[in-house]
Amino acid sequence: MPQSKRTPKTRRRETARRNALGIVLAGCPVHELRTKLRAAGMRPTPQRVALGWLLFGKGDRHLTAEMLLEEAQASRVPISLATIYNSLHQFTGVGLLREIAIDGSKTYFDTNVSDHHHFLIEESHALIDIPKVSVDLLQLPEPPYGKSIASVDVVVRLRNNA
Repeated sequence: MPQSKRTPKTRRRETARRNALGIVLAGCPVHELRTKLRAAGMRPTPQRVALGWLLFGKGDRHLTAEMLLEEAQASRVPISLATIYNSLHQFTGVGLLREIAIDGSKTYFDTNVSDHHHFLIEESHALIDIPKVSVDLLQLPEPPYGKSIASVDVVVRLRNNA
């Protein structure tokens, strides 16, 4: 059937058929994000997909909920701060994000969930990844009896020289 004579219903059916075969959506970032959410056991709701797009669409990042809210508003994604916090904690719970608490007052969410540490620039409150090989963790204290070290998070604070 010529493309100009195809109705929206026919186009939808054809797209659905091609999607089932994996033809159209292979390489589609939104489809890959939905697949990532499903693989983590999360339902890809429109809000989760929108937040996931903002979080994971720009590579490895360190964001607070407030920073993500600003990005969502700039992108005209209608979402509340409470929903952002809930989603960030859900993403963290299934291993898609890593939570980094600084002094108990500021929480960052890291899209890079690999084992690594951070520099914190005090003036701007920016986090920068430290490559895993740069921190020597051989001199850790022995944990109490019956306990084992699950992970070690190092945050090195930086400030401008006067």
